[in-house]
Amino acid sequence: MRHDVLADVLSKINNAERVRKKEVLLKPVSNVIRRILKILNQNNYVGDFEYIDDKRGGQIRLQLISKINKCAVIKPRIPFKKDEIEKYEKRYLPAKSFGFLIVSTSKGIMTHEEARKQGLGGILLAYVY
Repeated sequence: MRHDVLADVLSKINNAERVRKKEVLLKPVSNVIRRILKILNQNNYVGDFEYIDDKRGGQIRLQLISKINKCAVIKPRIPFKKDEIEKYEKRYLPAKSFGFLIVSTSKGIMTHEEARKQGLGGILLAYVY
């Protein structure tokens, strides 16, 4: 029984990147995972991905481009205010402007930089660099 599907997916991506695989199959899939993969694709950390409906939770075939050094989920999910983002950026990222935090806000899932620009707080989900 899976308890944290997002953690499973990010660790699978991390392990596939370490062994230099070009492609990885992720399952099961949720809308949160799709949105996070879309953010990773927009920031050029992963290649294209396609959703495969197998009537059992779905699968995603993800193309890897060997740009991820580490990606992991933040547990427990930490709520933050709009002026606290920098504190968590220092805690989870190795350097300023190197990687990003993925946060869930009232406007949807986005990077911490977008949340800072919009002046939003929310919940920390994961980090990638």
